[in-house]
Amino acid sequence: MGFRLVTLNLNGIRSAASKGFMPWTESIAPDCMGVQEVKAQAPDVQGKYDRVAGMAGHFHYAEKKGYSGVGVYSRHEPSDVVIGLGEPEFDAEGRYVELRFDKPGRQLSIISCYFPSGSSGEERQQAKFRFLDVVYPHLHALKGQREFILVGDVNIAHKEIDLKNWKGNLKNSGFLPEERAWMTRLLDEVGVVDVYRRLHPETTGEAYTWWSNRGQAYAKNVGWRLDYHLATPALAAQARTAAIYKDQKFSDHAPLIVDYDFQI
Repeated sequence: MGFRLVTLNLNGIRSAASKGFMPWTESIAPDCMGVQEVKAQAPDVQGKYDRVAGMAGHFHYAEKKGYSGVGVYSRHEPSDVVIGLGEPEFDAEGRYVELRFDKPGRQLSIISCYFPSGSSGEERQQAKFRFLDVVYPHLHALKGQREFILVGDVNIAHKEIDLKNWKGNLKNSGFLPEERAWMTRLLDEVGVVDVYRRLHPETTGEAYTWWSNRGQAYAKNVGWRLDYHLATPALAAQARTAAIYKDQKFSDHAPLIVDYDFQI
């Protein structure tokens, strides 16, 4: 049977729903799906978007209306739900939800996380760096305690093959040397695995998951790989296929679908 896990930055759950993301999700029948940029509050979601394709949703909403927010939909009932990182600045922005599926002899988490974008200016870039400083030790500690897969929009293209125009973006948020070094450190020192790259080490144009709304970025495939599955090694080793779905467009991001060999 295996375990199918999807990540999708919705760029607004109401907008994505109007573009058909719910019937599409039903058609691919995931076991779990992480979503980011819900851009809605609990009253907007309850009774409309809190169940998708037979999966129950668990959410971390931003305090600010129409901003950020993450969720994990799951076919299976979690043993625990952790909302937020315990850091007030970012917990107010709705950036982290963790579903735990623990049983004797196994501790396992599926996390949906939305890293800040720094592209609107220096103030947000500094917030992004603060977030990286918070999430790094959090994931380091978590890895010492349990297996996990973090899915989400990390807002960092790690290497030159992860975006079309890398030379022109060396000074831009999302491809800054400090951000890329942070990602390298996470993979090398904390020891989590970039699952897509494990399965597709050389892929470039087909690897992109986000396209700017400016110009003809989507039509010309001037994209970035910003959406990830980051897994502890034992789970990453069980990833069999990874695919980016581009036949329909629900958002400025494309869904990333990974099939694993384990079961919840």
